[in-house]
Amino acid sequence: MRHFSIITNETKDSGLTTTHLIKDYLTARGATAQVCPGEHLHAEMIDTASECIIVLGGDGTLLRAARATSSLTIPLMGVNLGTLGYLASVEAAKVTPALDQLLENRFTREERMMLSGKKTDGESNYALNDIAIVRYGSLQMIDFHIYVNGQMLNTYHADGVVISTPTGSTGYNLSAGGPIVEPRAELILVTPICPHTLNTRTIILSAQDRITIELAGTRHGEEEQAEASFDGSDRIVMQVGDRIEIHKSKRTTQLLKLNDDTFLEVLRKKMSAN
Repeated sequence: MRHFSIITNETKDSGLTTTHLIKDYLTARGATAQVCPGEHLHAEMIDTASECIIVLGGDGTLLRAARATSSLTIPLMGVNLGTLGYLASVEAAKVTPALDQLLENRFTREERMMLSGKKTDGESNYALNDIAIVRYGSLQMIDFHIYVNGQMLNTYHADGVVISTPTGSTGYNLSAGGPIVEPRAELILVTPICPHTLNTRTIILSAQDRITIELAGTRHGEEEQAEASFDGSDRIVMQVGDRIEIHKSKRTTQLLKLNDDTFLEVLRKKMSAN
C-alpha cells in the first residue's frame, strides 16, 4: 500500500500529535497521506486513490467513518485513542509497527455486514453496529410491533429495541442483555431494551430476513415518540404508527487485521480489562 487517508477525532488526538506522527512516517517512506477531520465527514472528502483509511479515535469514530465511506469500498484500520476498542484494534503505542505492516502488505481483510434502514417512503441510512429504536422524552414504556418478512413476530413492551449485526453484538446489544456473536457471522439480532416481561429475549434471524418495527404507542393511548439512531449517530424521529424497515445492506465494511489474535482472544482481553 502506498496511498492513505487519515480520519482523526481531534478531541482524542490533542494537537493532532498522533495524526502528524502517522503522516510524517508514511510520507518519509514514499507514501501519500491525506488528513481528514472526523467531524462532518462524507465520502467526497476521501481521495478515491486511497488504498486504506486509517481512523484515529475509538470505536465511535470508526463507526462514523465506516458509515460515511461505505460507498467507497476502501478498507479501514482503527487506531485506538479511547478506552475500550473492539473495532479500533491498533493501540497508539504500536502504531509505527502497524504502519510498516500496511506498507509491506502484511495484513488480512475482514468483511463485515452492514444494515440498511429507512422509514416508509424515506431515505435509506446505514449502520455497521446497530439500529436502535428507543422511546423519546416520556418515561413510559412503549409497545413495539416486530414483523419479519411481512409476518407479525412479537410485540415488545419495552424502552426500545436494538437491531444489531454480529459486529455490533458487543455494543448496545450486549448492554441490553443480548448475546455476543462472532463478528464475521451473517445474521441479525433483535434485542428488547429493558422489556417489561421476564420471558422476552433476543431473537436471532437470518441475514436474508427483512424486519419491520412499528411504533404502537403506550398501553394507555398517549401520543408518544421514539427515535431511531444508526450507530448512535444519525437519528430519525418516529410517531405512533410509523414503521422502520431494516435489512442487510448491499454495502459492507472492510477492516484490516494485522495480527493473528482470534475474536475469542480479543474478547477475553477486552472483558478482563473492565
